[in-house]
Amino acid sequence: MASEPLSLKQAVEDKIAQVMSIPAHPASVPARISPDELAAMIDHTLLKAEATTEQIAALCQQAREHRFAAVCVNPVHVAQCRALLGGTGIQIACVVGFPLGATLPEVKGYEAQRAIAAGATEVDMVIQVGAIKERAYDQVRRDIADVAQACHARGVILKTIIEAALLTDEEKVAACYIAQAAGSDLVKTSTGFGPGGATRHDVALMRQTVGPTMGIKAAGGIRTYQDALVMVQAGATRIGASAGITIIQQARAEESQ
Repeated sequence: MASEPLSLKQAVEDKIAQVMSIPAHPASVPARISPDELAAMIDHTLLKAEATTEQIAALCQQAREHRFAAVCVNPVHVAQCRALLGGTGIQIACVVGFPLGATLPEVKGYEAQRAIAAGATEVDMVIQVGAIKERAYDQVRRDIADVAQACHARGVILKTIIEAALLTDEEKVAACYIAQAAGSDLVKTSTGFGPGGATRHDVALMRQTVGPTMGIKAAGGIRTYQDALVMVQAGATRIGASAGITIIQQARAEESQ
C-alpha cells in the first residue's frame, strides 16, 4: 500500500487523540420534539431490492402526507420520485456505492452525476470501509471528494455513510473527520444493511468529531418514536427510517397525552 501524505495522516491522528480524550456526550437539545419538527427530519426510506414502482409511489404519497424531509431510494427510482414530488419541497435522496462502498471511486462519481441528472437533490454515499481500516486516509478523502464535487456542482447535498458498526471508535472519528474535510455536508451512521444500525454512542461520538454545525444522519434500526428521540438528543439532525409513519404516529400519541 502506498504511503499517504503525512499532513492528512497527522491531522487524522491528532483529531482521534483529541476526540478520544474527551468522553462523548449528547448534544444540547430539547428533551422532546414536536411531531411536525420530527417529521421534517425524517428521510422516508425504501431501499429493498424487491421494491416496486407501486411501493415507491406509496412512499412518495406518504412523504407528502406527513411532510417528511425526503424520500431515500435506489438510483432506478429517482426519476419516478421526481415526477411525483416535484414542487413539493420534499427532497429526493439517492444512495451511491450502496451498500458496500466498494465501488470504484470514478464509478461512484458517475453514479452520483446520473442520479442528480435524474432528479436527486441529495446523495447518500458509502465510504470505502476497508480503506479506513487500513488507514489509507487519502484514498478515502479522494473517494468522498469526487462525489462531493459532483454534488456541489449542481447544488446537491452529500451525506457520507461510514457504516459505524464495522468500525472502532477511532476509525469512526477518522471517517467523520475525513468526510468533513472532503466536503461532505452530513455524516451518516449506517446503510441499514450492515451488522448494526445507529446507536446513541455513535451519534454522540460523531457529533463530538464534526462539531456543532455539520449535519448527522442516524439510520438503521430506528423503528419507534423513542428510538428517534434518542438519536436527536445525541446530536442527529436527520433520521433515516423505513418506519417513519409509525414514528410520527407514536410522536402524535405522546403529544396528545
